[in-house]
Amino acid sequence: MRAAVLYYPGGPENFILEQRPVPVAGDGQVLIKVKAFGLNRSELMTRKGLSPSVVFPRVLGIECVGEVENDPAGVFKKGEKVAAFMGEMGRAYDGSYAEYAVLPGSILTPFHSHLSWEQLGAIPEMFQTVYGSLHLALGIKKNETLLIRGGTSSIGMLATQIAKKEGLYIVATTRKPEKEQLLLDNGVDEVLIDDGNLSSKVKASFPAGIDKILELVGTGTLKDSLQCAAQGGTVCMAGMLSEQWSISDFAPMEYIPATVRLTMYSTGQIRVNKEHFQAFIRDVEAGNIKLNISCTFKLDDIAAAHRLMDSNSADGKIVVVI
Repeated sequence: MRAAVLYYPGGPENFILEQRPVPVAGDGQVLIKVKAFGLNRSELMTRKGLSPSVVFPRVLGIECVGEVENDPAGVFKKGEKVAAFMGEMGRAYDGSYAEYAVLPGSILTPFHSHLSWEQLGAIPEMFQTVYGSLHLALGIKKNETLLIRGGTSSIGMLATQIAKKEGLYIVATTRKPEKEQLLLDNGVDEVLIDDGNLSSKVKASFPAGIDKILELVGTGTLKDSLQCAAQGGTVCMAGMLSEQWSISDFAPMEYIPATVRLTMYSTGQIRVNKEHFQAFIRDVEAGNIKLNISCTFKLDDIAAAHRLMDSNSADGKIVVVI
């Protein structure tokens, strides 16, 4: 099989396309024929050497969709469509940047769909992060205000659509004024241009603050996002577009405003059940949800796909189709 292998951290040019034996599934594992996968910021950070636990060489990729090739336990049938969700995939063991992958059965979710592999490849982590952040972490409710910081990201674009269906008033940010119309066309009610100091702009329009805030930029803007929240409001950190993991000299009593709740969502800790995943696929099939796919690449072009992710110029999910 072909696999994109990273022997050393660094730039996109460090990916090596090579021939490898098809791996063999062991106890609790399933051999998957990979059909497509989406790119994720955490893979960019791992590629750069910013994930200390990752040992090289490594095949990256924290998600994929494909077909079961072999399940020694017989839980999954050969040819069954499955999605793989993050569970140290592409970090502790080889992931989806390959034609085949051996994965733990515990991270696989079977599904039915007539969507193309390109569309399906965009869904797993994007859907799970959005659903988990909005419903499990933030507990969104009709008529609430929601601020999405990082609105033009694939997560932000999908979060807008799902929250809009639930009857929320959506405020979203972008650093680039030319992307304002993109957000409005996606269903955002109000766009704020983010210069790093958003709280003053929010308080000008919403003196009492925002009910729920989805923080996708990361630790660099988190303190400012907390200042945007209403009393009793909730901020969920679910993204790191800024590529910063931690906060220096974190002092909770100074950092978090009184009565404001700070939470997070990670797909590696809590998994959305398969019924919600299947229901989301049905919504996409019915045209109720539009998947924002920026570009599609082949495995041979994985370096170009990563260069696009590096550039921050993709308006939506980047997908690789095998």
